[in-house]
Amino acid sequence: MNPRMIQLLGFLKESPEDPFLNYALAQEHLSAGNTTEARRLLEWLLEQHPDYVATYYHLGKLMEKDGVKDQAMAVYEQGIAAAARLGDQHARSELQSAKLELEYGD
Repeated sequence: MNPRMIQLLGFLKESPEDPFLNYALAQEHLSAGNTTEARRLLEWLLEQHPDYVATYYHLGKLMEKDGVKDQAMAVYEQGIAAAARLGDQHARSELQSAKLELEYGD
């Protein structure tokens, strides 16, 4: 476990529901190659914090790598809707690009 993970886990003891801390920990797990734990955290974030739009892109990409493209497509579509609802045009654009790449990139 790297020092950032240890630090994040310490912060999470104080604020276990914090979406940013859970997202950051998921990113650390991705960097370390622990995709199972990263996916668990990202899926938890979507359930508990559906307005944390960065989650959709990274979970979708992880699902693509895992070969579950239909699930990735559903996550991108949910993310596009969430970003539109929140008025986050940047996230919406990134998610639309990821969706198009998945649809037509093969």
